[in-house]
Amino acid sequence: MLRDRLNRGLLSGAAKPLLFAVCLLPFCWLVYGAVADQLGANPAEALIRATGDWTLRMLCVVLAVTPLRVSFRLPGLARLRRMLGLYVYFYAVLHLLCYAWFDMGFDWQEIARDIPKRPFILVGFTAIVLLTPLAATSWNRAIRWLGGPRWQALHRLVYAVAVLAVLHFFWMRAGKNDFAEVYLYAALLGSLLGWRLWYALSGERRRTTVAYARVDQRAR
Repeated sequence: MLRDRLNRGLLSGAAKPLLFAVCLLPFCWLVYGAVADQLGANPAEALIRATGDWTLRMLCVVLAVTPLRVSFRLPGLARLRRMLGLYVYFYAVLHLLCYAWFDMGFDWQEIARDIPKRPFILVGFTAIVLLTPLAATSWNRAIRWLGGPRWQALHRLVYAVAVLAVLHFFWMRAGKNDFAEVYLYAALLGSLLGWRLWYALSGERRRTTVAYARVDQRAR
C-alpha cells in the first residue's frame, strides 16, 4: 500500500539526511548567486528578500506537517517536524543578519534605534525572538527537562510567530502597495491555523493521539 511505503520511507535512516539537504538547497543557491553575481542589480536587496521568503515558506511547511500527518495517516512525518522548525529559525536568522549587514552595516547602536522606529522591523524582530526558545528546546533533553505538556505549550508560540511574520510582510509591502504575495501567505497560514483550531476542538485529536502514540514515540 502506498501509504505504508511512505511511512516506511519517512521512518528510514535516509529520510532526515535527505530532508536536511533539500532544505539547505535555497541557502546554497543564494551563496552561489552572490558569488557568481547572479542576484540582479541589487544583490543586497535580493538576499534580504529571498531569506525572508524562505523563512515564510519553511514556516508554512512546518505548520502543514500535522494536517498532512493526520489527514493522510502519515505518522512518520512527526520525526521530521523539529528539523523543519530549525530551518525556519535558520532562514529567519539569515534574514536578520542580511538586514543588519546590508542595511545597517552591523552598526548595532543604529540597529537598536531602528527596530522600535519601524513597525515592520519591530514585528519581524519580535517573531525571531519568539522563535529563539523554540529552536533552543528542539532537542530530546529539552523535552525531558521541560516535560511534555510544558514543551508543547511553549512550542505553540509558533502560531504567534506565523501571525507576526504575515504582519511583517504586510507592512514591508505597504510602501510599494504590492500585497499579492502577502494575501497568498496569509490565506495559507490562516488555513493551517484554522485547521489546527478545528482539530483541537473536535474529537479527532484524541482519536489520532491514541492511534499514533506508538509511531510518534519512534519518531522522537
